Amino acid sequence: MKKVAVIGYGGQGAWHCAQILKSDVAVLAGTYDIKENRREAAKENGIFVYESNEAIFADSSVDIIVVATPNDVHEDLVVNGLKSGHNVICEKPVALSVDEFDRMVDAANISGKKLSVHQNRRWDIDFLGVKGVIRSEEIGKVIRIESRIHGSRGIPSDWRCEKAPGGGMILDWGVHLIDQMLQLITEKVVSVNCVNTHITNQEVDDGFRLELIFESGKTAHVEVGTYNFIAMPRFYMQCENGSLYLTDWQQKAHIAKLTRWIEKDVTPVQNAAGITKTMAPRDHLTLDEYDIEKPSSDVHNFYRNFCDAIDGKTEQFIKNSEVRRVLLVMEACFKSDELKQTLSVEI
Repeated sequence: MKKVAVIGYGGQGAWHCAQILKSDVAVLAGTYDIKENRREAAKENGIFVYESNEAIFADSSVDIIVVATPNDVHEDLVVNGLKSGHNVICEKPVALSVDEFDRMVDAANISGKKLSVHQNRRWDIDFLGVKGVIRSEEIGKVIRIESRIHGSRGIPSDWRCEKAPGGGMILDWGVHLIDQMLQLITEKVVSVNCVNTHITNQEVDDGFRLELIFESGKTAHVEVGTYNFIAMPRFYMQCENGSLYLTDWQQKAHIAKLTRWIEKDVTPVQNAAGITKTMAPRDHLTLDEYDIEKPSSDVHNFYRNFCDAIDGKTEQFIKNSEVRRVLLVMEACFKSDELKQTLSVEI
């Protein structure tokens, strides 16, 4: 069993503590938070509270340090954790720039310790369902994927709505959806176009719309909105032999699979002020429609994998090279929005 200390006892830090308390591969050593009320909350939950971050770094009995703090202090805590001889898990986004992340990776290489980023949305069942359909080629090869998260409450009224600590939706939800998209389409990204929105917040983006073009010509749309009172589907995917539609992350994916391309006699449908055969819906003779079962998922496999990687039993599931690609895309998003143009890239 690996001994784990958590820096930060906010929403995500408390979540990590709760997960570790019921872990089959790790035990919780304790936590520390710079806010007194959060330290008191941890004590009330029966968790040991360290006197400082330095006290955690000095605890040689700890195998893993989890960094769950605002984004702007990740680098300092991660590097110090690695230098003090600990393996480190950092919450996403791991860094505010690629340069910051490179310094963290350098520190890991020098120390000989493991660094991992908690990209927990790789265990979301909606994403896993789409990934399974792509891998099976059940409806052929991918042409285009659209991925969206829509809400209507704006940005949370904490540090996430401020620029200095690393707020905004690209850094909050975008890091997840971009990571997922680069897992679904593993080709090189050659084009990035991003438009940020500022409906409820002028300091940071409260949403964005991102278009990616990949080396083979596949395309992807990634969108986060916090002022959408009717949400668009979580996933929509066009493939060579059909389409996939997934309403939200709790629902089954719906498949429409092409069985025959040609219809001898298409009945025209009334459309606005005229009739159309082109847009006439298909029938059961040429299209097979069905739902796919939701896949099983266990978020604690992240911890199991990292503990095994520390022991040299396996590779890290979330690779630092993959994390770096996501950061490169996010940097391109900010630049594309700033310049108001499409960027040609090689990511």
